[in-house]
Amino acid sequence: MWFDESVVYQIYPLGAFGAPFENDHVPAHRILKAESWLPHLEKIGVNAVLFNPLFESVSHGYNTTDMRKVDDRLGTEEDLARVCQAYQTAGIRVLFDAVFNHVGREFFAFQDVLKNRENSRYKDWFTIDFGGDTSFHDGFWYKNWEGYDELVSLNLKNPEVVQYLLDTVDWWRHAFGISGLRLDVAYCLDQDFLRQLHDHVKQYDGEPFFLLGETLHGDYNTWVNDVMLDSCTNYECYKGIHSSFNSRNFFEILYSFNRQFGKEPWCLYTGKNLLSFVDNHDVTRIASILEKKEQLPLVYGMLFTMPGIPAIYYGSESGVEGVKSGNDTGIRPEIEQPDWNELTDLIARLTEIRRSEPALAYGDYTQIALTNTACVYQRSHEGDTIWYAVNIDDNPMTMQVNRDVQAEDLLSGEKLEIHGSLDLQPGQMRILKLQAA
Repeated sequence: MWFDESVVYQIYPLGAFGAPFENDHVPAHRILKAESWLPHLEKIGVNAVLFNPLFESVSHGYNTTDMRKVDDRLGTEEDLARVCQAYQTAGIRVLFDAVFNHVGREFFAFQDVLKNRENSRYKDWFTIDFGGDTSFHDGFWYKNWEGYDELVSLNLKNPEVVQYLLDTVDWWRHAFGISGLRLDVAYCLDQDFLRQLHDHVKQYDGEPFFLLGETLHGDYNTWVNDVMLDSCTNYECYKGIHSSFNSRNFFEILYSFNRQFGKEPWCLYTGKNLLSFVDNHDVTRIASILEKKEQLPLVYGMLFTMPGIPAIYYGSESGVEGVKSGNDTGIRPEIEQPDWNELTDLIARLTEIRRSEPALAYGDYTQIALTNTACVYQRSHEGDTIWYAVNIDDNPMTMQVNRDVQAEDLLSGEKLEIHGSLDLQPGQMRILKLQAA
């Protein structure tokens, strides 16, 4: 599938393009700034962009008030269509963030409930107890998202609600030509709804429509399967990557790789491509959480060679920092133009390698060698074999790989002959393409 071969670039537009945090309802055309970012994305080589919330909301985009109106702070329907067309013309598919679990209190259907209570035709769009109350003292209780009364949960068992959401996706596809969705808090979504959404979008003409779910914990097979989602966010490995580098303990992340993608019958996600990332709009940026900044290239080397679909969060490709706190504006900063430096150069090369080597998109996973501070693992597909090797120790390491092979380092172009062991210098990373000796 096209998404298995993709490198995704994630943009949080309300932050990246400098919108005020609270919706001031002053029309602006900030989304057009995305056009000026296009050469940067083309130079990196990404082929999909994920836009976080774009539609009218109270503040951060996840308290939606109108799913069919572009947020005033970002622009108009025509502005967004122009941006999407520009990206698609450049060969970059567009994904939208779909916030379908809950809405803001200003959402039209909930406003009707506030006005008409039991007589509202929309009362069954939500889960309501007219004998209760909330922190807003509306005189009735309603189900919310994780205790936040400003986020009103939709009743996804209601056929009217489901049809409204499916019609919304149809409009997004028709008006903007999108190629897929990120489903916010997919772990909360009704599973019958996910099946209906899957059946609906898989009937679209043309290339497969990509369904990506935000999942934090649990068995990802619950949502990623033949009748629901194509992929989900791999938070287990997100945590394992930076934790392993910081604690100098590669046993942690390779345990997760083996557990998720190994060849044993008990391995959970073998053959599935989850979304791999080292940061996003909800977590502290990798350049802030990583204790040794000089290891950023090594972290991205792991991201681009592990099983999964790699995603880059805007600005992090040049080392932008940001710590999660308060309303998250610190990890969602305005960036007039993305910067380019040595780290970006490396990520562009990693993107080129990822997109040109089928073993990295479709290959199986095998652990080759492992110590606390160095590791070698393999991706292999239809006779093509790639090794990722890294050493974060302060001393040279000799890794016993028990193979006699010839290899090319795809990063440096160096040719190697490997006879049972691989030498790695302190702080060295290699991405090796193997040939049998």
